[in-house]
Amino acid sequence: MALTATPTAGPQLLAPTDHALVLIDFQSQMAFATKSIDAIELRNNAGLIAHAAAGFKVPTVLTTVAEKSFSGPMFSEITDAFPGQELLDRTSMNTWEDAAVIKTLNAIGKDRLVFAGLWTSVCIVGPTLSALAQGYEVYVITDACGDVSAEAHERAVERMVQAGARPMTSLQYMLELQRDWARGETYDLTTGIAKKFGGAYGLGIIYAKSMFGAHEG
Repeated sequence: MALTATPTAGPQLLAPTDHALVLIDFQSQMAFATKSIDAIELRNNAGLIAHAAAGFKVPTVLTTVAEKSFSGPMFSEITDAFPGQELLDRTSMNTWEDAAVIKTLNAIGKDRLVFAGLWTSVCIVGPTLSALAQGYEVYVITDACGDVSAEAHERAVERMVQAGARPMTSLQYMLELQRDWARGETYDLTTGIAKKFGGAYGLGIIYAKSMFGAHEG
């Protein structure tokens, strides 16, 4: 029997209302030793996903480790997107072992989680494997993560994928939330974030609008 296609999205695609975003340890001390990704690219990607999540009203957890005593403040590219939101500071390297974080996630009540942060092999592997073990569906924004070496990052991503996590990129995350340029209520939001944080893609949008008055959709 032949299949009949329908113009509907697959269930593995993310939507603004079906997940929570968890941003972990985007802090100065963690960034100093990050070598798998350039610091400017890392900050841009972190800002992109933070502003996308805020704009699409995705419930987002911001968590730090030893903020006052060792690791320093969270990137302003992230906190600027969530003015006034509490940062959940931890002592545990594994976010999933922190009671306050788990209480917040339980209150949000999403069984699909998206993670990003520093370092990939510690601060992201820990909660990803823990969440998977408890039955959650997990995505990792790999280009908004970083580690002390390219190999450390790559082995961490491989380990998470082998356990069932789904990797994606920062721009992919935002465009997956938008999904259709006919969604006019978030069109300016999406293109505005792309122009600020989206690198060459953002430059292309600026050029097309300036030169031709063009728009997607």
